[in-house]
Amino acid sequence: MPDVDLATVTSLLFVPGHRPDRFAKAADAGAGAIILDLEDAVAPQDKDTAREHVVAWLAGGGRGIVRINAPGTPWYAEDLKAVAGHPVMLPKAETADQVAEVAAALGTNPAVLPLIETAAGILAAAQILTAPGVVRAAFGSIDLSAGLGVHPDDTTALLFSRSQLVLASAAAGVAGPVDGVTTDVKDSRRLADDAAHSAALGFTGKMCIHPNQLATVHQIYRPTDDELAWARRVVQAFSGAGAGTLDGKMIDKPVVDRARRILARVGEA
Repeated sequence: MPDVDLATVTSLLFVPGHRPDRFAKAADAGAGAIILDLEDAVAPQDKDTAREHVVAWLAGGGRGIVRINAPGTPWYAEDLKAVAGHPVMLPKAETADQVAEVAAALGTNPAVLPLIETAAGILAAAQILTAPGVVRAAFGSIDLSAGLGVHPDDTTALLFSRSQLVLASAAAGVAGPVDGVTTDVKDSRRLADDAAHSAALGFTGKMCIHPNQLATVHQIYRPTDDELAWARRVVQAFSGAGAGTLDGKMIDKPVVDRARRILARVGEA
């Protein structure tokens, strides 16, 4: 997998850290990036072996974000030591200090994706996302729904939490957050509905647990051809201008800013 901009990828594909036979397949599946999982996908007795497999993959030139185990677990310190120099997803992120500790351990140019999946994390999101090294937030919808006692498919129950992450990301000046997984890998309609819902709220990507989810996720989070054409016309016509009209609609700086954000999602300035 080539180097990617983790702030703009629309799909993150999980692969269990204790299954090195799947690493290359996951990397070649077409995801924006893979997440080498040392946490929930790995049983306690397999944690050390999984870490060894992930370290070997990275040392051999493999790419990926490593989801380490959470602070306070028996494996956290060794995980953190092992992944210095590589992007990290921090589960159960609840404070800016936790993220800062991870960033400091990663060395130069750290890249941290705080996985915000508890009530405390949601309420502290504005502070968490200003910590050094933060690339963007990820939303742990499954863990959070369990903590709240609601169903993870209930978009109304999780609406405040998702919106909180979008607002906190914008306030911190980082990329829009990545949504949690859709657990039913065979229900393409459920996946599409989940992705469309979070995209409408301001999420800019989604975590996936199976390669067959990638195409739908890419389609929904990528701007449409019409949106891109509109954005290019706006930027070309109104960059540096005060205000004007396009197709009978007012164009001013906030509209130009929105057009630039749309283009940035596909790597255009």
